[in-house]
Amino acid sequence: MPPETASQTAPPTTPAAFGTVFCDWMTVARYRGGQWSGPAVEAVAPLALHPGAHVLHYGSSCFEGLKAFRMPDGQVRLFRADRHAERLRRSAELLCLPLPPVEVVEGMIREAVAANRDDTPHPPGALYLRPTLIGTEANIGAAGAPPAEALLYILASPVGDYFSGGGRPLTVLIEEHGMRSTPGFGQAKTGGNYASAMRHVVAARREHGADQVLFCPGGDVQETGASNFLLIDDRRVLTKPLDGSFLHGVTRDSILTLAADLGYEVVERDFSVDELLAWTAFGEAALSGTAAVLTGVGELIRDGRRHSVGDGSIGPNTRRLRQALTDIQAGAAEDRFGWLS
Repeated sequence: MPPETASQTAPPTTPAAFGTVFCDWMTVARYRGGQWSGPAVEAVAPLALHPGAHVLHYGSSCFEGLKAFRMPDGQVRLFRADRHAERLRRSAELLCLPLPPVEVVEGMIREAVAANRDDTPHPPGALYLRPTLIGTEANIGAAGAPPAEALLYILASPVGDYFSGGGRPLTVLIEEHGMRSTPGFGQAKTGGNYASAMRHVVAARREHGADQVLFCPGGDVQETGASNFLLIDDRRVLTKPLDGSFLHGVTRDSILTLAADLGYEVVERDFSVDELLAWTAFGEAALSGTAAVLTGVGELIRDGRRHSVGDGSIGPNTRRLRQALTDIQAGAAEDRFGWLS
């Protein structure tokens, strides 16, 4: 079991590369016989799964991603854990997985933070939490039935910047034919949606040096392979309205809330690739997500032609909104929205 009192070791000041290093402890709960076990803290180790486990054959898996931040007084606090716990349940419902109670998920997240508190980096790093829910029932005949057994676990990882290169603007390829996910299922945070986007991202990186792909089926701007997408200028933030085709980002919601509070007009409506490219002559574009935070786009590629977004650098409004969010997360600004817990 992890020590019950914090050690005297200073927290790391240089975070590991994103997602490559894991803390020693995870929290675990199991579903059998129609009920959830009590959560437990266990050492991070390989999972014992039957080769016929439902998740391995029928993709019964969903996950979340959120962060805990070290405050100036040394405390470690979570950012919008309640929203992430609720979203995990929505994903589980779409995947017909057993639904863990929100309070159980939140409690397990907090236990994972407490067990790995000393590994939480100083800002701008954070402790990244990965709640994961998988179907474990050994039944390869259950293609049309939900798993009767499941495992919920919370991993923790000290992280820094998601995109290599830190604060550099991103290059994004516009994909107008392929879709990231199926209509109605894109809002599930499940590995299948990321897998379906991966071949597009890999090809964009190989053929164009792009960092990500913006999916715009039929010219309708949706989201990238791993982040929500926003257009920003000196007075507006424009983004697609929520529907079932893409992930309902907690960071997206936070940025829109902050933008309105700072006096920007928040516009949620559909817009086309042509409008997007017209916007780049005067405005900014950015990706938002727990990992990406708010990362500026410097260049868009459409049909092999490169379009600079503004002057190709990260714009001042993107920097302003990102700073407003990270100041709250790091405890450098007042949390007037009650996001930290």
